[in-house]
Formats: sequence, structure tokens, C-alpha cells
Amino acid sequence: MISGRLWALLIAAGLLAAALIAFALFPPKPLPDKLVLDPFVFVERLSVEHALTGWADDDQALALDAFRRSCGRLLRLSDERVLADPAFGTVGDWRPACAAALADPTTDATAARLFFQTWFRPVSIRNNGDDVGLFTGYFEPELNGHTSRTGAYQVPIYAPPPDYVGVDLGDFRADLKGQRLVGRVVGGRLKPVESRSEIDQGALDGRAEVVLWVDDPVDAFFLHIQGSGLVKMPDGSAVRVGYAGTNGHPYFAIGRSLVTRGALAQEEVSMQSIRDWLVANPQQAVALMQENASYIFFRRLDGDAPVGAQGVPLTPGRSLAVDTGWLPLGMPVWLDTVTDDHHETSDDPMYFRRLMIAQDTGGAIKGIVRGDVYWGTGAPAGAIAGRMREAGRYYGLLPRALLERRARSGD
Repeated sequence: MISGRLWALLIAAGLLAAALIAFALFPPKPLPDKLVLDPFVFVERLSVEHALTGWADDDQALALDAFRRSCGRLLRLSDERVLADPAFGTVGDWRPACAAALADPTTDATAARLFFQTWFRPVSIRNNGDDVGLFTGYFEPELNGHTSRTGAYQVPIYAPPPDYVGVDLGDFRADLKGQRLVGRVVGGRLKPVESRSEIDQGALDGRAEVVLWVDDPVDAFFLHIQGSGLVKMPDGSAVRVGYAGTNGHPYFAIGRSLVTRGALAQEEVSMQSIRDWLVANPQQAVALMQENASYIFFRRLDGDAPVGAQGVPLTPGRSLAVDTGWLPLGMPVWLDTVTDDHHETSDDPMYFRRLMIAQDTGGAIKGIVRGDVYWGTGAPAGAIAGRMREAGRYYGLLPRALLERRARSGD
């Protein structure tokens, strides 16, 4: 059932789309009215005023700081490296903008806004013409852990098994781009690896290093969903762990099973309601969690923030997880959706319109118009992230020079 909020957002989406009669975002060289870069990327001569609603109200200095971190990674790559899809150009196309960002230490919102307006143009990201998709939130949970298996600390947080092999199928066939397999080489053949259920039953005992032991299987399960966590140790210290790999099994949202069995109504499904059910039904919780065969492996991290798939620290409220089978890490993204992070004082959602940087990915983040907002560490961030499940749209910001070159060449 589609909620009233979703209907309202979809109607607003239609009205906004109709209003996108725009002129060049940045006055210099004009682009064609519509330049199709790819079946899912369009340039429509979008302007800040007509396309990026709320642009002038955002503090782009926070996004610029996150973008600098991404640029530090991008500039290590060769100029010929294609970013996700040819529509987004090569590292060489992005190098001038990245060099300018790293050379500009500004923390001023107005100057940061001017930076993005000078170097980039927005493009509409669509799924076969549909620009509305799903946007959720994630966070860094806090857990209790120990370096040894002792007392209450009986749940392992595994490092990747050394005998697992990851295979990018796109290296073998172009139509399999973005699809991966994880397997074990047994007798010269690649075989499937263990599921969550098999791992829970000890399949990796003696085969994979245990990074830490934690005291709660439900906390460990949500650590797997979030991809990073802060583990508090008995001596008061804390260890940060981050994503290091997966068993390659498909991700399954266990909230679907709770709806199917009538335990939760569709509109009640959230991270909090799922956790409450698992805690209240410990005899059934293990089997339910094992319906999600996907299993995540971890490594210890240094630093004051979790690290995303791009290998850079995440910025709360500015880092976005995307499907890297479609979108490139490091791309600035203007997100237009809503959030209810003020729900304690109002039942009405408020607009969430801000510049994000694509810096992470996730097992549940699949699709062209799909994103996951990183909200930060701990329970307050988790409260916001767990409730966020909204319709919205986004626009990618691509280097002006890339779009002008492609417009001239017609490719």
C-alpha cells in the first residue's frame, strides 16, 4: 500500500518534472536542450533555480570537504580509467575539478557553492525515464565486544576467509557488468561459499580470523546490514570495524518475512520495529536472521570515522551509498527527498535537499535511482536512519568540460 506521504511526493515529482524548463546552469557554452549521454543519464539544460530546488539554502562547504576526500582517491588513478559508465567520463575528465578542490581550502558556504557552480553541471539520473526512486538511511552502530571468546562474548565478527575468491563477471561479459560472484576453488573448480546459516553453525571455525567477539547476535546482525561499527571494549577503549568483504549471497530484507507472516504491517517496518521483534522473539530470531543468507566480513579501522567503499572516511549527512554498477564513487549528487528526523515534534516530513557525495555502497542498494544516506554514529543517528524510507530523486553533478566536450563531439 502506498502511503499518503509517498503519494504526495510522487505528485510533487510530477509537478517538479513539468517545471524543468531550464536554461544553462552556468552561462558559458550552451548545451543542446537534451543531450542523451546514456539510456539513464540526461542533460536538460538544467539550472540551479529550476532543477536543484533548495540549492541556495544548502551549506555546500560540508559537501566540498567530503568531495576533497574523494578526489584524493580519484587522483591516484590513471587518466584513462572510466568511472562506472562512459557517461560519467574518465578520471582525466574529473582531474581539473579535483585539483581545484584540493587547492581550495575554503570552508565558506558561499565560496563552496560557487566552486560547484563553476566546475559542474547537473544531470538528471533516471531509470528508463523514471526519476523517482527509494532513499533510505544507515549509520554506524555501537556494540560491546572483546578480543577473546569469553563470558557473554560468544558471537564472532569474522575477517574474510583467505580461501574466498571474488569474481567480477563484467570482466568476462559486458552484459554482466556490475555482477559479482564469491566462491572457493575446490578441485580446480569454483564452488559456492557458505551461507549465513552455515557460518552461524561453525562452517568458518579455524578457516577465518575472528576480528572481535561481541555479546549480542542481534547487534551483530545489524552490524552486517550497516557495514561498519564502533565496538566498545571492557577496558573503556573502542575499536572501529569496517566492511572487508561478503560471502556473495543475495541480500534479503527480513522485514518482508515479518510482513508476510503478519508480525508487522508494511507501514510499520523499520529498523527499530524489526529489532524489537527479534529481541522479543529470541526463539524465532535466529531462523529469521538466517533468511538473509548474505554475510559480511570486517577489518579493524583506524581514524575517527567509518570508511566507505571508496576508501575514504564518511561524513554524516553528506556521504551517500549508491549502486556502483551504475553510478561512480566520488560523484557529487544533489538529493531531493524528505526525512522525518524531527518526528518528536511533528508528524509531517520535512524536505531533505542537499549536496551529497557518492562514497559508499551496500548489499541492499541496488538500482539506478537508489541511495542510502549515512547519518553518523550511535543511537541518535540510528533512530533517524532506521525510519528513513522515502521516495525521492537525485541529480548527478558532472564536470562542465566533460559535458561540453561530449556535446561538441555528439558521442
